[in-house]
Amino acid sequence: MDGTAELLFYVNGRKVIEKNVDPETMLLPYLRKKLRLTGTKYGCGAGGCGACTVMISRCNPITKRIRHYPANACLIPICSLYGAAITTVEGIGSTKTRIHPVQERIAKCHGTQCGFCTPGMVMSIYTLLRNHPEPTLSQLTDALGGNLCRCTGYRPIIDACKTFCKTSGCCQSKENGVCFLDQGINGLPEFEGGNETNLKLFSEEEFLPLDPTQELIFPPELMIMAEKQPQRTRIFGGDRMTWISPVTLKELLEAKVKYPQAPVVMGNTSVGPDVKFKGIFHPVIISPDGIEELSVVNYTDNGLTLGAALSLAQVKDILANVILKLPEEKTQMYHALLKHLGTLAGSQIRNMASLGGHVVSRHPDSDLNPLLAVGNCTLNLLSKEGKRQIPLNEQFLRKCPSADLKPEEILISVNIPYLRKWEFVSAFRQAQRQQNALAIVNSGMRVFFGGGDGIIRELSIAYGGVGPTTICAKNSCQKLIGRRWNEEMLDAACRLILDEVSLPGSAPGGRVEFRRTLIISFLFKFYLEVSQILKRMDPVHYPSLTDKYESALEELHSRHHWRTLKYQNADPKQLPQDPVGHPIMHLSGIKHATGEAIYCDDMPAVDRELFLTFVTSSRAHAKIVSVDLSEALSLPGVVDVLTEEHLHGINSFRLLTKPEKLLSTDEVFCVGELVCAVIADSEVQAKRAAQRVKIVYRDLEPLILTIEEAIQHKSFFEQERKLEYGNIDEAFKMVDQILEGEIHMGGQEHFYMETQSMLVVPKGEDQEIDVYVSTQFPKYIQDIVASTLKLPANKVMCHVKRVGGAFGGKVMKTGIMAAIAAFAANKHGRAVRCILERGEDMLITGGRHPYLGKYKAGFMNDGRILALDVEHYSNGGASLDESLLMIEMGLLKMENAYKFPNLRCRAWACRTNLPSNTALRGFGFPQTGLITESCITEVAAKCGLSPEKVRTINMYKEIDQTPYKQEINAKNLIQCWKECMAMSSYALRKAAVEKFNSENCWKKKGLAMVPLKFPVGLGSVAAGQAAALVHIYLDGSVLVTHGGIEMGQGVHTKMIQVASRELRMPLSNIHLRGTSTETVPNANISGGSVVADLNGLAVKDACQTLLKRLEPIISKNPGGTWKDWAQAAFDESISLSATGYFRGYESNMNWETGEGRPFEYFVYGAACSEVEIDCLTGAHKNIRTDIVMDVGCSINPALDIGQIEGAFIQGMGLYTIEELNYSPQGVLYTRGPNQYKIPAICDIPTELHVSLLPPSQNSNTLYSSKGLGESAVFLGCSVFFAIQNAVSAARQERGLFGPLKLNSPLTPEKIRMACEDKFTKMIPRDEPGSYVPWSVPI
Repeated sequence: MDGTAELLFYVNGRKVIEKNVDPETMLLPYLRKKLRLTGTKYGCGAGGCGACTVMISRCNPITKRIRHYPANACLIPICSLYGAAITTVEGIGSTKTRIHPVQERIAKCHGTQCGFCTPGMVMSIYTLLRNHPEPTLSQLTDALGGNLCRCTGYRPIIDACKTFCKTSGCCQSKENGVCFLDQGINGLPEFEGGNETNLKLFSEEEFLPLDPTQELIFPPELMIMAEKQPQRTRIFGGDRMTWISPVTLKELLEAKVKYPQAPVVMGNTSVGPDVKFKGIFHPVIISPDGIEELSVVNYTDNGLTLGAALSLAQVKDILANVILKLPEEKTQMYHALLKHLGTLAGSQIRNMASLGGHVVSRHPDSDLNPLLAVGNCTLNLLSKEGKRQIPLNEQFLRKCPSADLKPEEILISVNIPYLRKWEFVSAFRQAQRQQNALAIVNSGMRVFFGGGDGIIRELSIAYGGVGPTTICAKNSCQKLIGRRWNEEMLDAACRLILDEVSLPGSAPGGRVEFRRTLIISFLFKFYLEVSQILKRMDPVHYPSLTDKYESALEELHSRHHWRTLKYQNADPKQLPQDPVGHPIMHLSGIKHATGEAIYCDDMPAVDRELFLTFVTSSRAHAKIVSVDLSEALSLPGVVDVLTEEHLHGINSFRLLTKPEKLLSTDEVFCVGELVCAVIADSEVQAKRAAQRVKIVYRDLEPLILTIEEAIQHKSFFEQERKLEYGNIDEAFKMVDQILEGEIHMGGQEHFYMETQSMLVVPKGEDQEIDVYVSTQFPKYIQDIVASTLKLPANKVMCHVKRVGGAFGGKVMKTGIMAAIAAFAANKHGRAVRCILERGEDMLITGGRHPYLGKYKAGFMNDGRILALDVEHYSNGGASLDESLLMIEMGLLKMENAYKFPNLRCRAWACRTNLPSNTALRGFGFPQTGLITESCITEVAAKCGLSPEKVRTINMYKEIDQTPYKQEINAKNLIQCWKECMAMSSYALRKAAVEKFNSENCWKKKGLAMVPLKFPVGLGSVAAGQAAALVHIYLDGSVLVTHGGIEMGQGVHTKMIQVASRELRMPLSNIHLRGTSTETVPNANISGGSVVADLNGLAVKDACQTLLKRLEPIISKNPGGTWKDWAQAAFDESISLSATGYFRGYESNMNWETGEGRPFEYFVYGAACSEVEIDCLTGAHKNIRTDIVMDVGCSINPALDIGQIEGAFIQGMGLYTIEELNYSPQGVLYTRGPNQYKIPAICDIPTELHVSLLPPSQNSNTLYSSKGLGESAVFLGCSVFFAIQNAVSAARQERGLFGPLKLNSPLTPEKIRMACEDKFTKMIPRDEPGSYVPWSVPI
């Protein structure tokens, strides 16, 4: 066992041999940096987002079967890949060779927007198709459960997948043999409007067929290698770590004797994240490879024995198989395990993680261990000393030395016994999101009745997520033995267990009362489940459950997804080749899907390039006493550490009103503030050095985190902003009723898939410098870099090819980081790259402003609101950033779709010790709109009317005036509202929901409908100017450049459509290279839903200028080609290049008088959502959403519907599951997809119908289109109010009629705790102030 082995594996059919491999290297950086295969993306580094998915293929030497499985490259040590074949997105197809059907379909079905998650999506689907060429829809959604997308809302991705299913176009849930799609929506025939049709956005007939014979074969050399046993143990030694791969059981045991403390690693899904995020270091790792005895599957007389090295995905398949073969009463345990395996992590992790690793890691929130513990499972151990069997029980899970593995032992296999007759097992879990999320609480429960007498002989209950280890309620179970299975037993059991399984108020993970409630809610579910089975087995002796209780046991409703879209045909009067109004695919769609689209970090390394990483403050408000850099500077590869001293005189920059600091080495105002920057030869060296920078702090008072604390300390930025309309004080005297209320709304993380990225390259002469950065605002980057380097702007050029999602988060902080990177590059004369890790990104960059809204409404008994007085408080964080602009926009949009004749609204931006919050899609409106809607809902409850009725009564009439006295025509608002009512069959379904609620006690449905008026405009003319530059070359090809940034919304695609229409030439003739301050100077920020509007008018202007010049030439030769015309123009000295310019929409706002015309137009819409909630666990399922939008004349319906759906799902996340947690010291806990849950494929509505109104008003926008980037985020609150509606139904049934205060986001915790019942009353409550909570609500 000595000497360093060489590593051999294949990548995309090519052999890779590594002589001196470092065991610490992961596959992702190896693919990206060493092999330059940049299609595989870095999204989170923790296996939580799926952006780095690759396919791994291995040959089983005994069966000769090849196993293909998806895996997260960010967690795979390359040493574990000996003899494997890796396939990346580049290996399955490219535009240079041929594209694969998966790549083609995801692009042509519009399943890519920013495109950063696409290669991972493609590889997940591709791997599934390698194993199942005709998958079912549930296999597809299962395969994508571990892939996140922030742009599309997943719908078009599912559409692309469906084309591979056996019954492609159908929803696969034919009721009475009739497909839903044939019945039209709601089982009613389609109501047809003028030239509207239910068009498809793509035509399936043209797709390449899937041909399994065309795939890459498994390399024959690896087949031969796998069969040529025996091999010997492979050892790979690096600088700090040794990797040992034994290939026989004997060698494995020898290695374990030699290195008893070394962990045994299979999939690295447990050890990997610990090393990466907790800084745990292992000098030796033992990783067994292909040891037959560890992969056994034995069916014995009393159970099933599964090898410890089987992956969880393999275990899942084996169990599904066993269930088909054995009688039902024996297999209940396997059913329960399968239920958990279906939601545990994502497909990639399940294929990497091993059963043995899962058991031995003993994570406190492990889903399988509580089940295995109650099921009397045993573990087969082996060491040099011999075999041993230990029970998988509470002592083992607590790691008691007497019941644990000895250091030299390994786990060979797990025995899972069959159940006996009259023995029942169940599994329960509740997480922030239904799939791919760690459980908040989970549980396994087993009961055994000796016979049909219903007397408990054995009872075993275990919980995860309620302590440092899995906890078994042994004493309680002991006391219940001998009792009958009835209500009295249940009541006693709840009290006993709450007593035994106790959680302190300050428990890590917070949500303490929710977790206590779940402990007994799960027990009640188990009680119901067993009672139901007993009743089936012996109907005479056991009472049946009341019908109202039956639904408590059903899973939340989830049929297969289907959607309908309705949009206008392009204008029939249009020229046939005119692309405007057609669903043209995203320009980069195919490149997104093949991994050829280049993002900032995909650019090849520049010679002698350095890497920069930031050291950030660990205190929320403190004086920095000292910073010791000596140890960091002494490490190999470290070039420099920049501090505030280096930036003397240039350490701040003003963009809006107040200067923002670059580095703070003196006093810090939030955790995550940039203190200094380490520059080193490589990323690894820079990160190591950053950890060695020693900072001594002295905490300062006060520490202000929440809005309430800011109000108490009067900690505000600037003075208040206010809007008044009518006479509010008089109006309050006239009304029938007055109510006061408040609602709190949490923040939101942008979670763009591509983290903050930049590369700064000094040119070496004239102090010129190029900045390649993922930003929405190149001009600001140019300005801040020029100011920091004391250069004129003409020496600094900023280039942006595309951005992997931004949503408002790639502006302010991006500029500050780019300026520091540029300073480093300039100082050392070398290129500097800076790519944030996901955790750093979430910590440093801030997000959507949390809001507190207080309202006082005066209204008549018929629901008319005559007076509304509102206060908005936003949590701005430590610096001003865009907070002032944000509260102004929030104010101007706050009334949403309603006319309040008397209104006063005031807003403050609070200064707190949190990272500065910034712009996020919707910019204030998703918060202020929710406050208004919340008030409307409360008014409705007070009047005894439905909220929809009150919404209709208070809605703007056709011609009206806004609170800032701008005229408005709300005809289309009313039309959207009416059409949404009709399309969603609101009245019918409202009655159906009420019927369902009266028949079901523990499941409730809710239905809500919300209107939308979203004003579009920037508040000043200057902010709306745009420019473009169009060249025609002599071969007739055209190059377009403009000031807008492509960040997924498809602006480049629309610009080419504009140029194609204006120049009357085919799309294929026009090219767009990217955005740069070199071609279009002084461009405004890309944001505010107007990027295509403004730049499109500039492109149109340039094209018209060119066409005017060329008119005489074209009229001389009307049949000529563009090549002929360009050459003729050149010969006559006519310029073939033109700039286009648009000066901006007329726009003004005077805050002194509170009057103005800040907006150019309004986007109208309405959404109706229906949800079902589980009152016992707080889970919810979005069953159906109907959206109607008024989008004017759509330039590209595919892109526009993509924006509507994507924004809606992002809004749904904002109002339901996205929750940021901070410690009482102001430290952010939620720093990645493992803690912060954005919607995944399991969260989207089962049915989604989007309809665009036919175009009506002609406006002076680009071809009468409307910008749609942000408006639909707010429609996500239709889900919030539907949940609120369901919760109210549950409360009313329990006799609770008081006002219901629900804050956003409506997490499972808030839903469960609002559905008060005997269980929430039973739990112990802690006195506030008697403990320090784990987190503070912000």
